[in-house]
Amino acid sequence: MSSIDLLMTEEEKLVRESARAFAVDKVLPLAIKIDRDHYFPTELVPELATMGFLGVAIPSEYGGSELNYVSYSLIIEELARVCASTSVIVSAHNSLALSPIYYFANEEQKSKYLKKMTAGEWIGCFALSEPGTGSDAARQTCTAKKSGDGWVLNGVKNWITNAPVSDVCVLFAMTDTAKGHKGITAFIVDLKKTKGVSIGKLEDKLGICGSPTASIILEDVQLDDSARLGEVGDGFKIAMSTLDGGRIGIAAQSVGIAQGAFDEAINYTGQRKTFDKFLHEHQTIQNYLSDMSTGIEASRLLTYVAARKKDSKQSYTKEAAQAKLFASETAMSVTHRAVQIHGGYGYVKDFKVERFMRDAKITEIYEGTSEIQRIVIASQLVKEYLN
Repeated sequence: MSSIDLLMTEEEKLVRESARAFAVDKVLPLAIKIDRDHYFPTELVPELATMGFLGVAIPSEYGGSELNYVSYSLIIEELARVCASTSVIVSAHNSLALSPIYYFANEEQKSKYLKKMTAGEWIGCFALSEPGTGSDAARQTCTAKKSGDGWVLNGVKNWITNAPVSDVCVLFAMTDTAKGHKGITAFIVDLKKTKGVSIGKLEDKLGICGSPTASIILEDVQLDDSARLGEVGDGFKIAMSTLDGGRIGIAAQSVGIAQGAFDEAINYTGQRKTFDKFLHEHQTIQNYLSDMSTGIEASRLLTYVAARKKDSKQSYTKEAAQAKLFASETAMSVTHRAVQIHGGYGYVKDFKVERFMRDAKITEIYEGTSEIQRIVIASQLVKEYLN
């Protein structure tokens, strides 16, 4: 039993059990194919929607499951425990696409997008990163210029999770360069229907291979003002708020990856013998297992605290960054140890741990690198203690 069980409600435990059963029964059989073939599991989308996993925290009036963020983090963890690609497909759709539309859209926009997205008819993505900006999100070069009653967008968005399979994109563009980050505005773009939008080449990635990543190219894209999300100039605020919630999802994904690798490693120590002893009888391996388990439990609790604070409508920027930072670095450490425990077997694709290690690396990079998380945490600490 995990220590988090002592803090969870009965409903949350049922959500976790349901997510775990779905992950094992439906996702696990496809996990190797998803990774090996860079395969987007289209057949899982309707089933994910039926389970309520494509609109976890969205109210039922918009087709959502109306669950809390603790439940959301548990679902992502359980999916990542067997297939990190599936977990990030779900995470990006929920945290990065649905969430800003629900929180910042007007009623007409909510009616247009949310039900189709929670039903899995439309997949969503989030386009903030650009080829030359990376972590410096305030330096947007993609522009949106006023044209009559609408806008004309030009530029390139890079590293966009789910872009090749998405119908809906929450996209950010500079509408007033003189205002810096206060000159950024958010838009909802129908990727498959809007003239001038194209998808760049599919990136050949180290891990998370079943979640397709590509650039979005905008060439004289004309949008009505009805496509604007929130007020002009509120884009950066919308993006940062969205990323706070998204970091909880990445923390949960990191916990799931680490737990999956740990499960494989500890089971292997009871099967493999060296020097006439099972691996778990060697003190070095015992030290590995102890550190791995402790890191996972600490990561899970940090993720729980961030999710619970979001649910209780408290400020959670610092907690989300702490959870994402610690859990992602733990995932890398745990998966590295899992491969080491397996020795040469850990380096071949007949064993799952090499996939877990490849999948873990991106958690230290997307939705804010570890370096950015430390900046966010420090800025929050300064506000908390010194202002």
